[in-house]
Amino acid sequence: MARNLEELLQPQAGETDFRWQSLYGGIARYRGTFGDERLFVADPKAVQHVLHAPNYRWERTLEMRQRTALLVGPGVTAVAGHDHRRQRRVMQPSFGAPASRELVPVFSSAAVALTNAMKDIIVQSDSGSKVFNIPKYVSRATLDAIGHAGFDYHFGAMEDANNRLAAAYNNLFTDLFALPTKATLVSMALPTLLPFKLVEFMLNHSTNDRAKRVQMVKEISTDVARQLLREKAGNISQGKGNKDVMSLLVKANLSENEKSKLSDDELLAQMTTIFAAGHETTANSISWTLLELSRHPEMQNRLREEIFAKKRELAAKGDTTGNFVAEDFDTLPYLNAVLKESLRYHSVAPQIQRMANVDDVIPLSEPILTSDGQYISEVPVRKGQKVLISVNGYNRNKNVFGEDAHEFNPDRWLNNSIGTKPGSSVGVYANLATFAGGQRSCIGWRFAVLEMQAFLVELISNFEFSTTPECSRIRREAAGVMIPTLEGEVEKGVQCPLLVKCIAADEN
Repeated sequence: MARNLEELLQPQAGETDFRWQSLYGGIARYRGTFGDERLFVADPKAVQHVLHAPNYRWERTLEMRQRTALLVGPGVTAVAGHDHRRQRRVMQPSFGAPASRELVPVFSSAAVALTNAMKDIIVQSDSGSKVFNIPKYVSRATLDAIGHAGFDYHFGAMEDANNRLAAAYNNLFTDLFALPTKATLVSMALPTLLPFKLVEFMLNHSTNDRAKRVQMVKEISTDVARQLLREKAGNISQGKGNKDVMSLLVKANLSENEKSKLSDDELLAQMTTIFAAGHETTANSISWTLLELSRHPEMQNRLREEIFAKKRELAAKGDTTGNFVAEDFDTLPYLNAVLKESLRYHSVAPQIQRMANVDDVIPLSEPILTSDGQYISEVPVRKGQKVLISVNGYNRNKNVFGEDAHEFNPDRWLNNSIGTKPGSSVGVYANLATFAGGQRSCIGWRFAVLEMQAFLVELISNFEFSTTPECSRIRREAAGVMIPTLEGEVEKGVQCPLLVKCIAADEN
């Protein structure tokens, strides 16, 4: 049992993907937990076909949906088919471009709070610099950003390192999914063989450490969500609704049209989904970006100068606040190039799992040689076939992103030919697979991109980031999402230690 899954999930994220892609091409067969035959897919045309298949011809696997439901409830990431379409239709306006762009001041405010907290620590240092475990600090700030943008609520995570919700999610992905053993892989797959209610009952009465951790996180997040929902509904009934995500959802739920409504359990699940997906993943993406800018100081300086030039331009027009709006981000080509490159090179979602709901034929952009010596340009599959889309493999595909796809090079994005080859329109952002694509693409991708832009502008404007000796031991840990850990210290959870120094005021 567990077969090839150990090979995929135990090394650093992408290691096996890149090796399989080099050996077998863009598609290969491997064995799942119980020996079932699955497909590893990194071929651009195949990825595009599976992700963009209409009418849920390819659906998120039951295993992944059940795992998500156990943690966050029946939210948009955990349901399928009609329920997914209905929930997404209700939620889409809250995450559309206009609503997301209006939240930039909220993201910037959270970034300023983070900057001030880090400055307070640095000024107490005799050396004028300090080593920070970047994701630990950034995740508290992004939780506060999610609180305001998602719920018009101040969690106070930056002021309180022991914040209840922040503590619940601390090292969650490492504790649940890092370095899985054969027994862990089997235990994660077993629930698909049992009725979900029975699985839920077993989880709630289990003494297993992983199960207890899931119970604790769900209990705390649901409790916080229920309290916020109660307050939100009361405010809206008094005409006090705001423009945060939850206000928009609760207002939409007042509709008399059943197709435009969510049940109370579904509303709570959307909130806990936002808690889980909305701050840790963004914090890790920001951390990976700062790590690469530390490894490449010339890129960091170039980005800083672009930001400072924009601030001088705004000041010349009479805006002395230095605060950027969404339109300002659009005029910073190198900022966007760095962000796209980081999301390509270090995708926090290393894999996407799908299952065929119908018989299908998967087309390939390049023929592959089969074990019996034949070249094929398409792969027929039966209903029920499971596919693992390698986000790492696709995002490092040389035919899409250039011969230097395994190098960190933001300049590739200043050439408009990158990622735009015919037949490979895969992702919702920069043609990356990072946020997936099609009906089940990440609904909050605009939200995430704007938040990362706001944080990078604020952090690079105020600090110089450098690597530390420990950076040579950083692992790309495959733990459900990809997180930075240190070799030999995976059990300590997320770690990305960078040396941080304040930028002098006259350098701006």
